[in-house]
Amino acid sequence: MAKETAPRAWQRMLSGRRLDLLDPSPLDIEIDDIAHGLARVPRWNGQTKGAHIFSVAQHSLVVEDIARVLKPDLADRWRLAILLHDAPEYVVSDLISPFKHMLGGNYKVVETRLMHAIHLRFGLPPELPEVHRKLMKRADQAAAYMEATQLAGFDHAEAQKYFGRPVGIPANLDLTPWPADKAEKRFLARFKAMQER
Repeated sequence: MAKETAPRAWQRMLSGRRLDLLDPSPLDIEIDDIAHGLARVPRWNGQTKGAHIFSVAQHSLVVEDIARVLKPDLADRWRLAILLHDAPEYVVSDLISPFKHMLGGNYKVVETRLMHAIHLRFGLPPELPEVHRKLMKRADQAAAYMEATQLAGFDHAEAQKYFGRPVGIPANLDLTPWPADKAEKRFLARFKAMQER
């Protein structure tokens, strides 16, 4: 059996798809693979309180919830983009920000290619319009602040320094980490609800 000469740059998905990380095709992206992967990827490198990891899938649902509070009339396609804001992590995992900074630009290139393919797969523009990108960023930072202080051991001053203090966000969001199968099912249900409207 002959060995491949180049290093493998693709990942086999449970759907059977073979996703090329260097040149990802929208045709190789399935929402079931995304939901399954994100439900098993921990936020904060798993350094969170609770019996289960706080998954990227659950974080994505929280961010979309916050965006809906901030802009109740947000169209479903932009809510979908916000739900999928961390979708590349189903393949490349959720590297903590300090490590991303150490890796430099190469990591961002791969992540951006994946995001463009994911957006194309689900009928979204490769780049979000600036108004929606800003909303997503605000909701993401609010979620990070609450996760940091409620789950990841940050005090409020430290979290405010890195994420800013959220304004106009419900302080009583339930961040109790879910089991992976619950996070996966809820992520898929939210995705399907947006597709059916």
